[in-house]
Amino acid sequence: MNRGQRGKLAMAAAALSVGLLALTGCGYINAQQTSEQYAASDGTRSDVGPLELRNMLIVAADEKQPGRLIGAVYNSSSKDVKVTLSGAEGSQTEVSVAKNSYTLLNDSTDAAILSTAGGKPGSLVDIKVTEDGTNVNKTVKVPVVDGTLKEYQAYLPEGSTPAPTPSETATSHETGTSHESTAPATGGH
Repeated sequence: MNRGQRGKLAMAAAALSVGLLALTGCGYINAQQTSEQYAASDGTRSDVGPLELRNMLIVAADEKQPGRLIGAVYNSSSKDVKVTLSGAEGSQTEVSVAKNSYTLLNDSTDAAILSTAGGKPGSLVDIKVTEDGTNVNKTVKVPVVDGTLKEYQAYLPEGSTPAPTPSETATSHETGTSHESTAPATGGH
């Protein structure tokens, strides 16, 4: 290898080293996405004392109708707790969670129903969470959803009247319009 070839090889190695340093330096400067926790669902997450609330949301047809809380409540304490979830207009429900265990609020458990959802579907409502083990409480913003999405239809409280979907509204409007257009004209212009 002559002197010119060695120089080119040294320059290539230096360029490669600088490139590798730049690539590894990006990870050093920027935060890793895997180290940031977030709610990867429609529901919200929050910690209240020894309790961990995960994927919490309210399923309701309308703000004045009953709303069902669904999600999971984890109890990391060494004693059983009773969790009180208080919503709008004095509505509340209680959930028992065993020590070092969890309770899923879903279709296989007792329903956690609030007498009033407190917000229209698509909004966030304040839910005060209180646990009797350490008497810690916290107000948490919880999203309200309706039965528009198929996966939430089964969670609508009994007796709820789901709002019509946009396609149902359009169909009934079109049907009403077509009846008007087929009516005979009574006056001549």
